[in-house]
Amino acid sequence: MSTTKITIEQLLNRESGRVLFDVRTPAEYAQGHIPGALNLPLFSNEERAEVGTIYKQADPQQAFLKGLDFVGPKMRHFVEEARRLGPTGKIAVHCWRGGQRSSSMGWLLNLAGMDVEVVIGGYKAYRNYILQQFSERPANLVIVGGETGSGKTEVIQALQKLGEQVIDLEGLAHHKGSAFGALGESSQPTVEQFENDLFKTFQQCDPGRPIWLENESKPIGRVYIPDGVWKRILEAPLLALQVPFENRVNRLVEVYAQFPKEHLISSFEKIGKRLGGQHLKAALEALAIDDYAEAARIGLRYYDKAYNHHTLSKRDHSRIFYIPTENTEPAKTARELIAFAEKNNLCNW
Repeated sequence: MSTTKITIEQLLNRESGRVLFDVRTPAEYAQGHIPGALNLPLFSNEERAEVGTIYKQADPQQAFLKGLDFVGPKMRHFVEEARRLGPTGKIAVHCWRGGQRSSSMGWLLNLAGMDVEVVIGGYKAYRNYILQQFSERPANLVIVGGETGSGKTEVIQALQKLGEQVIDLEGLAHHKGSAFGALGESSQPTVEQFENDLFKTFQQCDPGRPIWLENESKPIGRVYIPDGVWKRILEAPLLALQVPFENRVNRLVEVYAQFPKEHLISSFEKIGKRLGGQHLKAALEALAIDDYAEAARIGLRYYDKAYNHHTLSKRDHSRIFYIPTENTEPAKTARELIAFAEKNNLCNW
């Protein structure tokens, strides 16, 4: 039995039932990996660095022999781990660009009786493919917008519960997209992993149906919406919720007053220069006496200006639709947005 070569398109566009092993180092895997892939590293981080140094400073043959020194004692471990994690024996493997690491692991697992596929071009081919697909894959995007505190996230979640296709950018980014956005969130993924996870969600959507996204700035914390997706977001119809100011204040208090006060102070200080010294001082004084509503009002005045200047000004205003709502019932608002989009044929732009 011999190993089979497959393309990244074949790997991603089928239900193969195979376990995918990424045989790069743990550091490479942590930087970014194909969602669902399991790390079965041929070399440790330190081993790969040493082999690379020998390859550059001595010669490839010595590097190859040093690699054998590292891999030889671990061959049994690789087979046992592959059998444990892929009990059906159907395996796919990849490395950085489909070179010696994946070929070597594929040879070994095939020799151990497994049905093995090796991905041509490896992870590099995957990255090139998904970045191209962000621009080329058909998608009917509809964007849910509105000023800070409008409850867009809850509406997006309600749309999903109603059976609509949703891409939760903030959920994928582990960030709410402002100076306060990291509060209550786990650590953000790398930019690379955010793009990988976004593509997986993007790929699972039916291009013939609308895909709802919450309006975001291009940076969400320390990650960025890929250029191909960002261009589509700016071109898509925007349904901008118009929620009364005090409703938005109340929502922000409900969401953020639960966090430690020192974290809120730190978040206000991040936007201190843009708020201005007097407004920052007033916000911190409000927090000191537990007047979270007044602190929220001060913050909203800054964010509302930023929203109108940076978000709306970049769009074709003929594709912005303002939806007045109290938004105290996200499910009701979601149904209204669906009806509005259908009535105005927004899903076929």
